[in-house]
Amino acid sequence: MLAKKRKERFEVGESETIEACLDRMKEAGYQPVKRIEKPIFKEEKVNSNKEYVPIRQQIIFEGILVEGEQ
Repeated sequence: MLAKKRKERFEVGESETIEACLDRMKEAGYQPVKRIEKPIFKEEKVNSNKEYVPIRQQIIFEGILVEGEQ
């Protein structure tokens, strides 16, 4: 049997809620310790200039393995 990693990252999917992601972490035996948010941009041309427009936010939770779950 393979041992689980001590730290793991869980990304909130586009059609997934934050609550669903946290439930998925809990089921896997991890507890959230850090939340990372990154903007996702789309490149658009406006008057022959490139502009970067934010289209959504990427949310990643970093979790640590709960003791006793190994």
